[in-house]
Amino acid sequence: MNEIIIKAKDLDKNEVFSGGVEYSSPARGKWTIAHLSMLIPHSHQIYIGAICCLRGVVLSAAEFNGLDRYSMIHIKDFDMVDTSMEGFIIDGVTDILSNLKEIPPCVLLYTTCIHHFVACDMNLVFRTLRERFPKVDFVDCYMTPTMRKKVAPDDLMRSQLYAALEVKEKNPKQINIIGNCYAKSHDSELYTLLEKNGYTIKDICTCKTYQEYKSMAESSLNLYMLPQATLAVQKLEKRLNQKSIYIPQVYTFDKIEQNLTLLSSSLNLTESINIEGLKQKAKDKIEQTKKILSDVPIAIDYTATNKHVNLARFLLENNFNVFRIYTDVIHPEENDDLNWIKNNYPDLEFSPTIDYRCRFINSLSRKSTDKKIAIGQKAAYFLNTEHFVNLIEDSDLSGFDGICRLCDLLIDAFNNKKDMRNLIQVKAWGCEA
Repeated sequence: MNEIIIKAKDLDKNEVFSGGVEYSSPARGKWTIAHLSMLIPHSHQIYIGAICCLRGVVLSAAEFNGLDRYSMIHIKDFDMVDTSMEGFIIDGVTDILSNLKEIPPCVLLYTTCIHHFVACDMNLVFRTLRERFPKVDFVDCYMTPTMRKKVAPDDLMRSQLYAALEVKEKNPKQINIIGNCYAKSHDSELYTLLEKNGYTIKDICTCKTYQEYKSMAESSLNLYMLPQATLAVQKLEKRLNQKSIYIPQVYTFDKIEQNLTLLSSSLNLTESINIEGLKQKAKDKIEQTKKILSDVPIAIDYTATNKHVNLARFLLENNFNVFRIYTDVIHPEENDDLNWIKNNYPDLEFSPTIDYRCRFINSLSRKSTDKKIAIGQKAAYFLNTEHFVNLIEDSDLSGFDGICRLCDLLIDAFNNKKDMRNLIQVKAWGCEA
């Protein structure tokens, strides 16, 4: 079966796939709730649910070497009838923690759909557990796919990552980066600008100890780069009185410069960086990359970056041969970029990744005759190309430095093949407990 293609000029809304029966490709590199919570140093996960629900989670824990930080409480049919669910959870968690070699400083307790269907009193559960284990921070977490239309599981988990932070006296020269899976490069202008002005940057991705994680409560400001971190910063502002600034990861020069200007003006920074020099370095790198890649076709998918339409625009503006974007929904933040593409490249192709018909696209059995470069694992899978940039959620890329690093990744993808079939099946690329 041929792929499902929609031309840019024919998109009349932001949905490439409008909902229904969904397909899940073998590209597994995006992080899930099971992986995100591993970012809290020395924390322990406990999942409570039926065995069919827990099967996938335990496999995830095994894949990132996290079984020593994972436990589960298995609910059987008779537990729903013959026992108090509140007591069942309390006794189960107590048994698990009492038998660990060392009681962890933080426990992430995952309830599932069934607890909400039977109106389990989780307030009682957490109150009792905190009385029994006063030195443990218990965090309520949720594996409730049947309720995902209310708040996306990814957004909710990113907010709960910071739920154990407690009110502390603020350090006006300390700033958090909130909501990322990967730490941004210390060579980026974001770090350079802030450190030049005397700021210390905290990021859960770089915290090595639980105490270091808890010190994030001392920060006076939160920076966030992903829309799915919005709920997290809203909760932190309300609970810890930490203001926030949205600095989205983008690729077009004007928006990168807008981010840096916003940061400088919001913080009244007195020391500056050489933006023109950084831009010129990025331009030189782009020219070098174009000479190497020539006119090779490039496809992008949404797992590589939330700003996949902005990335496509950036590459097209610099005369790279982008021919397709794999995505299911285009965020309203990218409407300007989408309209620019519609006006300038109306035949650019958009293709869904979760439409049920995608399961009939037998990509791995289809031989790729021409070299194509994919940015992102799903694009690599659907194109069946070994020339791809193994990028998830922008990785450590940021600003003009990020563009230079992306160019290096494109050059590497052009020159070197990767074991696509095996690489894309590694869940939560880069996660290691």
